[in-house]
Amino acid sequence: MHKIVIINSKGGSGKTTVSVNLAAALAASGERTALLDLDPQGSSMRWLKQRSEELPPITGIAGFRSDSNLTRSFQLTPPGNTTALVLDTPAGLDRRGLEAATRGADAILMPVMSSDIDIHAATHCIADLLLGSKSMSGRKRFGIIANRVKPNTRGGKRLKRFLDNFDIPVVATLRDSVNYTRVAETGQGLIDLPRWQAQKDIGAWEDIVEWISSFKQSDESARGPLRVGLSGAVRLAFSRNSV
Repeated sequence: MHKIVIINSKGGSGKTTVSVNLAAALAASGERTALLDLDPQGSSMRWLKQRSEELPPITGIAGFRSDSNLTRSFQLTPPGNTTALVLDTPAGLDRRGLEAATRGADAILMPVMSSDIDIHAATHCIADLLLGSKSMSGRKRFGIIANRVKPNTRGGKRLKRFLDNFDIPVVATLRDSVNYTRVAETGQGLIDLPRWQAQKDIGAWEDIVEWISSFKQSDESARGPLRVGLSGAVRLAFSRNSV
């Protein structure tokens, strides 16, 4: 099972948007996907409740809830056949919280928006993560997603200057697109939309899944090749929705 953690200590950075769309893309690629929602707002679980049974299944785990009759470890454990686990983390995590959330992660993704406030908060979060985490197997598994970026704007240029200061890959850039509002209300991911509707946005998710796939291929190389490359499977799933 591959564990992908979505983090940013600042609220409103797009963690849930990334989490649900990534879970949908992985499910569409054939991964047996679970979505663990650790945010008390429960936005990922509300999204999942709207998801049609006709779409590729995603197992939801409401990690923000507590059941006194069950151990915490049992509550947070995905089904045994899970091959991809996506974690939607809460805002406000300190260094210790970041280390706990990312422990055992195969990949860590951090959405960052372009305002001064977001960039300032991201600086501290990156520092806490890189200095405090003992669970990361190297910076190469930590990637940035530039979120809701409008090209050729002051904010977009400011974000680019900020990201150029770090030896951390920018995995993808997400447009400020109404498509994300649409899928948030229907339990869909960008991958589930018809091609004509999502063609300007889907490339970013192919890039993200390709990045994750590279680690999976590396980790499983000793056991032979993957049955299907994740990014290729995403493109195949997307083509089925073409109209």
